[in-house]
Amino acid sequence: MRALRLPKRHFNALDLSRLLAALAVLFWHYQHLFVPPVAYEFHVRRAISPFYPQLAWAYDYGHVAVQYFWAVSGFVFAHVYFADAGGRARFWLARLARLWPLHMLTLAVVALLQAIYTARHGQAFIYHHQDVKHFVLNLGMAHYWGFQDNQSFNGPSWSLSTEILAYAAFWLLLPSLRRVPVALAALVALAMFALIFGNVLPPRAPPAALSAKLIPVAACIGYFFGGVVIYGAALAGWLRGPVLIALASLLAVVAWAVAGVKVHGHDAAILAGTFAVLLATLAIDLTDRADRLVLGRSLGNAAYGVYLWHFPLQLALVLMVDEVWGTRMVFRQPVWLVIYLAGALAAGFASHRWIERPAQRAVLALADRRGT
Repeated sequence: MRALRLPKRHFNALDLSRLLAALAVLFWHYQHLFVPPVAYEFHVRRAISPFYPQLAWAYDYGHVAVQYFWAVSGFVFAHVYFADAGGRARFWLARLARLWPLHMLTLAVVALLQAIYTARHGQAFIYHHQDVKHFVLNLGMAHYWGFQDNQSFNGPSWSLSTEILAYAAFWLLLPSLRRVPVALAALVALAMFALIFGNVLPPRAPPAALSAKLIPVAACIGYFFGGVVIYGAALAGWLRGPVLIALASLLAVVAWAVAGVKVHGHDAAILAGTFAVLLATLAIDLTDRADRLVLGRSLGNAAYGVYLWHFPLQLALVLMVDEVWGTRMVFRQPVWLVIYLAGALAAGFASHRWIERPAQRAVLALADRRGT
């Protein structure tokens, strides 16, 4: 099984890139802070955000970091589980222990804050489906599997929900992936992207609602297995430093070239750009043989907490600003961007140390006592 794992134990640059990706999502969601109490959709002119001229890319395109999360997850899962003979038996317990406790805590916090917000304004904040159906779906992390009406409660966790299905596909295929990692993972990834780019599941084709809900799931599985492909190719020795840089540069050029194409150009640019960044980051890791970037591992630990805590933080900030200032235009001031980012980072690091790790150990210890 040793031949199924790259000799590098930790990918510090990849870990750091996860935190940077989480911060990119925070910039994209900063526009939430300007949204008044409305029944559903409200479009914000993002140019009013602090330091917009300098940070326009993050404000306008930070959402593409979600696809990067998925691709990195595929790479990391291949690294962890390909060479672990007993990993498949412990797979779901490990996933439950790592993800579910913080998801449940932030779900409860958002439910409470949304209740306060709704009592004050008569509407929920940003994510309006605060009902029993969506709460139950959230309990099982199934809230974006196609059963939902839309995003709900701690809305950003939708991407985590779709990733559970990618985990399931990986778990089912793991024995075969160990034998033919590149071919099988590429087949799965290509099949998922064919559903999107081949218009097999176009948003407006009947049944429209079902089709639109399946596209994010297909995209998640596609990006996840794309990350598995890259790990398998690295295992085969095909991805040395110069090759990684050349491929990353080529994909970056492709992303730029197709961005303006009317049909699927935006999606194709995200696809090419995502894997360009992943390949470039992997090149950094593979050349860092002395682990000089070891700090990236510790910083990356905060990514999950930053991602799940930033929307509850937004809710708390909006409730406070509405009460004290009475206008959300105060969020145009740079100090609020600093408060928002610093608060999310502090929550992420504190959450990993005092919530996620202890909860993970508790779940695993409980399972050991019960002989699971």
